[in-house]
Amino acid sequence: MYAIVEIAGQQFKIEKDQKLYVHRLKEDEGASFNIDKVLLLGDGDNITLGAPAIEGAFAEAKVLGHLKGDKVIVFKKKRRKGYKKKNGHRQYLTQIEITGITSGGKKSAAKPKAKKADDAPKGKVADKKEAVAKEPAKGEEE
Repeated sequence: MYAIVEIAGQQFKIEKDQKLYVHRLKEDEGASFNIDKVLLLGDGDNITLGAPAIEGAFAEAKVLGHLKGDKVIVFKKKRRKGYKKKNGHRQYLTQIEITGITSGGKKSAAKPKAKKADDAPKGKVADKKEAVAKEPAKGEEE
């Protein structure tokens, strides 16, 4: 079973026992929390879509630790002007582990039904289309 969830403004595809890094969360290390914004649930061929989120569905996660990401160097330069600016950035991250995914109300995405000939619209417009289709084209005789 997998799910697509929104955590701290980003979307992630998650599975049970998966570890991932997200933007810094307020929870303490070792704390467990629920992720309520489940956008999609997949279980084999069954896919459940939310509009925008699935009600009653949630994912359980545990905070493993808080850390900083790799350093990113931002270097700006304008040639022949003597302008150089060097700046660095390290993103604050939280490592979490998904401990479980729970689906609430089951509302699976239905496959579209094939249209039948009996489902054709009835009325003046439909009658005109049928009449035009039955007339022979110009230059052709029956």
